[in-house]
Amino acid sequence: MNSISHDMWQAVSSSQLGACAETLASALDEQFREAHQPGGSKTLRKFAVGEVSDLLGVSPANLRMRHKDGSLPEVESDARGHRYYSAEEIDKIRDVLFRTGRGKSAAAYRPGRREGDRLQVISCVNFKGGSSKTTTAIHLAQRYALRGYRVLALDLDAQASLTTLFGFRPEVEFAEGGTIYDALRYADLDAPEGERFEPVPLRDVIRKTYFHNLDLAPAGLMLSEYETETANNLRDNRHTVFARRLSEALESVEDDYDLVIIDCPPQLGFTTLSALTASTGLVVTVVPGMLDIASMSQFLKLVSETLDAVSNALGEPIAYSFVKFLVTRYEPNDGPQRQTEGYLRAILKDMVMVNPMLKSTAISDAGMTHQTVYEVDPRDFIRTTLDRALGSVNDVGNELEGIIQKVWGR
Repeated sequence: MNSISHDMWQAVSSSQLGACAETLASALDEQFREAHQPGGSKTLRKFAVGEVSDLLGVSPANLRMRHKDGSLPEVESDARGHRYYSAEEIDKIRDVLFRTGRGKSAAAYRPGRREGDRLQVISCVNFKGGSSKTTTAIHLAQRYALRGYRVLALDLDAQASLTTLFGFRPEVEFAEGGTIYDALRYADLDAPEGERFEPVPLRDVIRKTYFHNLDLAPAGLMLSEYETETANNLRDNRHTVFARRLSEALESVEDDYDLVIIDCPPQLGFTTLSALTASTGLVVTVVPGMLDIASMSQFLKLVSETLDAVSNALGEPIAYSFVKFLVTRYEPNDGPQRQTEGYLRAILKDMVMVNPMLKSTAISDAGMTHQTVYEVDPRDFIRTTLDRALGSVNDVGNELEGIIQKVWGR
């Protein structure tokens, strides 16, 4: 074997790594602006009659008839007379249907919280990266916003993928703050008064998005500091214990929302534990492979033991309205995946959601431009491929929505 002398290699300094980061950030910023012209910010497309019928739970014929008799406000139509609806217009029509309907059928048009209903906080979790936590979180959040729920998407991953999908550039827009970290951070109690860094109200970091009914609590790299700060302040009784910090932050805005969807980081640190203790329900995403299931088993064991310790420290039980396992990146024609899915269902039974999230080129292609299957222009995709992806994410959303409604006693 030929030996390679050390002088053939050139050392790479930390400043060169920083230059790489700057170059990539600039290129990504330019790519984002080109993808979302004009203005460089994201906007939401309009929806066709078939999509709106599905979201509202009425037939296309009924929708057309209501437009014809003037009981629904008119919307934009193309040269062929096909109507297209914005998310805001869908919500206005939902209001009309709610006001003019009767009994349970009318109530179905406003499926969100009613008096006495508890805010549902749902965390998408797993130990392993690549299990589609972020993909699941954003599609659920967008689906429920379109269905008429008031939704807060909360990004708890310092990599901020969820935040990026919503059209923000964390390394640019949140370099100086403005993320969920600001609401969770610890006050510098030993600093002179007037010079202390205090946590800010959660409401101050929540951003409106281009998606009607859907707000975002963004993340950024500074969120990684929460792990270190928590470790340093764990025994300082002057601070609210870490396990209650997110719960208390959410309590301050709970009247504004029906659902909170949390995208958790792929590790069981203090950040994930904060989400787990604030949650009312969990969606554990898992790719149907034996290594992924083995990793998830370790994750669940660690979660159970850690939550028991947290529960003892708090002096109160930690329990969930539901825990569901969602099979993701599923390819039904893949024999080993089918066998592994069956193995998982045989063990966990009805804790595994009936509907898997299919692996789809439509979902991955949409992600290339920081979009979801609800956002892309259908004309840019093979229709059958897009319909298959939409059907999959809609089925998952509908199944989980049914579980949420049962929690509320409906």
